[in-house]
Amino acid sequence: MSTPATFEPNACPLCGQPNQCAMEVERTTGIPQGPCWCNQATFSQTLLDKVPDEARGKACVCAACTKKADES
Repeated sequence: MSTPATFEPNACPLCGQPNQCAMEVERTTGIPQGPCWCNQATFSQTLLDKVPDEARGKACVCAACTKKADES
């Protein structure tokens, strides 16, 4: 996984691709969203430890990176 140079709330801090965060979409658009996919996901501590310090609490890991971590 390549690390993006900057961190955007709607981009995965590990790969830079859209993270599909419903909570961020609602925050930025004001349009109510259903529950985010991440509410059903389990994030391993190993995966969370890969998130750069400057992105913690600012950008969600995407489903693809979560799945990739589960497979390894």
